[in-house]
Amino acid sequence: MPSSIQGVPFHIHSTGDSSLPRIIFLHGFLGSGGDWLPVARKLCDDHCCVMVDLPGHGQAGFQQTAPENGFFEQTVDALAELLQQSASSPVYLVGYSMGGRIALSLLLRHPALFSKAVLVSASPGLRTEKEQLDRIEHDEKVARKIERNFEGFIKAWYEQPLFSTLKDHPVFKAVESKRKINDPRNLALALRVLGTGRQPSQWEAMQHNKVPVQFFAGEKDERYVEINRQMVKLCPGSNLEIFPHCGHTLQLENKDLFLDRLRFFFNQQEEKHL
Repeated sequence: MPSSIQGVPFHIHSTGDSSLPRIIFLHGFLGSGGDWLPVARKLCDDHCCVMVDLPGHGQAGFQQTAPENGFFEQTVDALAELLQQSASSPVYLVGYSMGGRIALSLLLRHPALFSKAVLVSASPGLRTEKEQLDRIEHDEKVARKIERNFEGFIKAWYEQPLFSTLKDHPVFKAVESKRKINDPRNLALALRVLGTGRQPSQWEAMQHNKVPVQFFAGEKDERYVEINRQMVKLCPGSNLEIFPHCGHTLQLENKDLFLDRLRFFFNQQEEKHL
């Protein structure tokens, strides 16, 4: 189901009875809502799983040039509006990497929408304006590489250390092939408007969190393990689970453990959270 809210494109896939508790899934950069299908199929007997194509990904292509300033917040608020129209309580939220960054902003800007959340390999953005500006400059160079030589970019992307465990995993070839289906122009624009440099820092805002949160990080993804440890210290009602022998894509590298920990957290008795 394609949707455009406040000029922000989304595409929604869902599986499971719509009367059941809902889980909203947000994917990472280069991905799509369909990345979550193997997980959703295991959960759809007890939940309605709603998988979102985020702007510039999957079937949520940009119809016109997106504004560069404020589009990250616009995306968060538009997604909140979309969920208000279609999702009744209880609603659980799962976000991975870029989707985790968007999910964190959703929790902090619209906490009443969600009962619980799981954020996978996510971050609260960059602390200083200089770091943000440097990252915007870096991402612009990456966006140009995407536009210039998409296949070369995909190869280089997965050479990053955080994906080393994924590259050794049997699912890697299928993941790489799926990434090549994307429209490079849409991806380049998505990076320019939704990249980490465009995300308002949430480091200070996390102290006001009102939603129970579980952070997941892969043991081999040392940078994100450290970021998540810092987040737990700042974010009330949160815990960190570290997945052994996994990297940045822990939900792919150990799907069974991911499903087990997801179910355990969502099925825990709700506690009063101040």
